[in-house]
Amino acid sequence: MNLKIECASIEEVRANIDRIDRLIVELLSERGGYVKQAAQFKKTSDDVKAPQRVEQVIARVKVLANELGANPSVIEQVYRAMISGFIDAELAEHAAHQGRNSILGSIPS
Repeated sequence: MNLKIECASIEEVRANIDRIDRLIVELLSERGGYVKQAAQFKKTSDDVKAPQRVEQVIARVKVLANELGANPSVIEQVYRAMISGFIDAELAEHAAHQGRNSILGSIPS
């Protein structure tokens, strides 16, 4: 899928990068929604951090990078940074979810 669109100017290059950035942000937003949901299913902060899952994702995207003609090193760096940011967000969501559960559990029925 490594499309090679020849651009006639730097402006055209930048316009294409801006178009792709919008798509990436839309997909990151969608991914973030699933990350937020995942926090509800995890019992501990260690479950959120899940280093073995992180390494599975990294291995998978590096294979995809090779298949699609992308630079696997760049893909790994981007994914590690993205996953780190999502883990931070998920930890906050998990803590909030745990807090809601303990408040609800302490309310007499």
